[in-house]
Amino acid sequence: MVKRAHFGILVLAYRLLVPLSAEAQHTKESYVVYMGSPSASSGAGDVEAARAAHLEMLSSVVVASGELEPRLSTPSLTHSYHHAFEGFVAELTEEEAAALSDHERVVSVFRDRALQLHTTRSWDFLDTQSGLRTDRLGRRASGDVIIGVIDTGVWPESQSFNDAGMGDVPARWRGLCMEGPDFKKSKCNKKLIGARYYGIQAGSAAPTSSNASLGAVTAAMTGSPRDTVGHGTHCASTAAGAVVADAEYYGLARGAAKGGAPASRVATYKVCSMGGCSSSALLKAIDDAVSDGVDVISISIGMSSAFASDFLSDPIALGAFHAHQRGVLVVCSGGNDGPNPYTVVNSAPWILTVAASSIDRTFQSSIVLGNGNVVKVRVAIAMLLVLAS
Repeated sequence: MVKRAHFGILVLAYRLLVPLSAEAQHTKESYVVYMGSPSASSGAGDVEAARAAHLEMLSSVVVASGELEPRLSTPSLTHSYHHAFEGFVAELTEEEAAALSDHERVVSVFRDRALQLHTTRSWDFLDTQSGLRTDRLGRRASGDVIIGVIDTGVWPESQSFNDAGMGDVPARWRGLCMEGPDFKKSKCNKKLIGARYYGIQAGSAAPTSSNASLGAVTAAMTGSPRDTVGHGTHCASTAAGAVVADAEYYGLARGAAKGGAPASRVATYKVCSMGGCSSSALLKAIDDAVSDGVDVISISIGMSSAFASDFLSDPIALGAFHAHQRGVLVVCSGGNDGPNPYTVVNSAPWILTVAASSIDRTFQSSIVLGNGNVVKVRVAIAMLLVLAS
């Protein structure tokens, strides 16, 4: 009797799991389809031609897989890459993703995952001035350098982006200053020369166990280049912030604040919200930044070392590789994990990976206890360095 009861439970469980398995096979998620360097026939540099070619490929695979339903009669793309490298992002089932991965023009297909944000005295700590001629550190040395910062956007009113005394924007600049409800084109100037943002189109797949964090990221993205998190503004000002006198944080660390290359130009690319960053949007930002004409790309973003993947499914490694091929240096943070060497991320050989584990400064503050006693505490802060000058 007991064995028969157990058998009945197994049969019931099987009947319940089979429909769930079938449903999972038809659940759509966001996938990145990476196709390597752009070919002459792919419409490289031509937005409409590239998008049409990608839609044609997607449609052929969807039809071949037998999954073409009325709602899929016009497959949609979230992003189309066509400048530094070729590929696209689309909502696919596992079967469709597998079919695309077998296509002769496709290098790899991987899920659009959520990446993590990585966290001015740093330049003095590094002793960057030592051994360098001071006449090479002025405006002429870096005034024409354009740094693209891929992060949470920018707060343009910050004095770190004041363009006082700066010359005309380099003629080679081809980027945009996109607008939003809280961001006008007039916010860009000779210092902050570009600002893009990447929203997620309607119709994205509902969050699942594998992309739940990505769903939270995309839901929080806003249609504006403005930084509502602070991380992107911090990173951009650390890399190339103008000199700001009497800067402080509630009375702490008072002094002049400046970036590593204060005379350089800044262009920001918003791919992150408070919850993290979209890997497909980050790839699009790298593609755009190369086309816009940046000289350096700064990325203080990465996946957890616990989920590190091979280069063909690592969006930062892929994008950085093609940027490097176009002569653009990509500088990335090494991550927030530690202390073991294997916890370093963004370590592809074509990336300049920078990090710091300590800093030669502490902050002292006072804590007033309930009984009136005052305790003085010192806090040492270790910060990741965003960009090497």
